[in-house]
Amino acid sequence: MLKTARLAVALCAATLSVTAPAQTNWPTRAVTIIVPFTPGGGTDIGTRLVAQRLSQLRGQPVVVDNRPGAAGNVGLELTARAKPDGYTLVAGNVGTQSINPFLYKKLSYNPDGFVPVTMMAELPFALVVTPGLPANTPKELVALAKAKPGKLTFASSGTGGSPHLSGEIFKAATSTDMLHVPYKGGGAAMTDLMAGNVDMLFASILETTGHVKAGKLRALAVTGTVRSPSMPDVPTLAEAGIQNAESGSWVGLLAPAGTPKEIVDKIAASVKQVVVMPDVKKQLIEQGAIPVGNTPQQFAAIIAQDRKRYAKIIADNHLSAD
Repeated sequence: MLKTARLAVALCAATLSVTAPAQTNWPTRAVTIIVPFTPGGGTDIGTRLVAQRLSQLRGQPVVVDNRPGAAGNVGLELTARAKPDGYTLVAGNVGTQSINPFLYKKLSYNPDGFVPVTMMAELPFALVVTPGLPANTPKELVALAKAKPGKLTFASSGTGGSPHLSGEIFKAATSTDMLHVPYKGGGAAMTDLMAGNVDMLFASILETTGHVKAGKLRALAVTGTVRSPSMPDVPTLAEAGIQNAESGSWVGLLAPAGTPKEIVDKIAASVKQVVVMPDVKKQLIEQGAIPVGNTPQQFAAIIAQDRKRYAKIIADNHLSAD
């Protein structure tokens, strides 16, 4: 009996000695990052940049697999079903992780079935207005909106998207009444804004910088917690005196639930090394992003905070994608 017990302990120890290095030696083969959107968008471009450098850093292929559909839900479902071993990740954003769980009443996957790994980059929006609007600061915009309840219009790329919800967050934070005008895509919204057919828009830094420099739009603020390196002279909403109105998007990596902590930590540490590389940092900033590379715990806290905020905004405005 004693010999049997000792043998069991020895076998257990041997198993641990074999499996632990196998986990911490990640990666020993190709890694797939599912991008739940079409190629060419902000999430895709940033992910491909990080994936390329991550492959060089760790000596294994890192493949980006675009699986668009249902506002990102198709790619999330595929990831949720994947083996939790660190070799299938998903590039999520504020929409997939913090908006869709409340906008879609019926999801084909558990929105909590993921482990946050790291936020690769923050993607703040710019609050831009048509040049003819008599408001040069966010506070002047608020005063104008309060003087004309329900008259000012804000465009968006579509109902329920993060640009739309940024507008709703701004309205709630400033107690203003403005009319939402949804478009089928950001390009159409931008065109109508420059034509003066709508008054304002929350849009990505990348989409707006050129138009602002050309004088076709005026940037009043950025929606992040810090100024954008692409628009260093434009204040944050908080700096401009508008509190509790931060919004925007981000792109980060998540793994299927059950992925070992040591692997998650190693991926996060590897991505942090990548996003601080001077060339990577430069290219992310050129895309209107702010490199981050935080810990799994910090990323999880941001997702939880975002979910709380967007759940309320979606409920208060009776929004649904179903």
